[in-house]
Amino acid sequence: MSVDEIDWDELEDEPDPAEPATTEAAAEEPPQLVFGSAAEFMRDKLAPMYRRDLSNRRWCNQWWLHAEAVSRVTALWRAWEHLRLDPATGMSVWWRDHADPHMAVLLSSEGPFSNCTERRGHHDADSEIKPFPLIEPPAEMFPDTRNL
Repeated sequence: MSVDEIDWDELEDEPDPAEPATTEAAAEEPPQLVFGSAAEFMRDKLAPMYRRDLSNRRWCNQWWLHAEAVSRVTALWRAWEHLRLDPATGMSVWWRDHADPHMAVLLSSEGPFSNCTERRGHHDADSEIKPFPLIEPPAEMFPDTRNL
């Protein structure tokens, strides 16, 4: 058989013996989440597990009213769901790289709960922490990369 007689299209469709065969049946399903939401993760995992004396820390039992807390707890939940699948160092990495830094900020006297207390709970409207004031930068300085 000469090079001119080879059906190159047919060869491309043949699986490479060095690569594992992939079929729909063999494709792995993504792992099922343990917790369905950040709120469930907080209620059933993080809050019962994370115990600290709150006398020198800040906490808000209505954490979901703080945008920063919602973002951080959601990040903690997503990271936990991913890292729990690593049986060797996953939980250590989660504590070191995720839980410890995020919880340090959340519980800090300068964090998002700084005007809340364990006893009083969520702050009142008069003591609300305002977002940083901003002046919008020129549009050409930060072009929307979704449109590039």
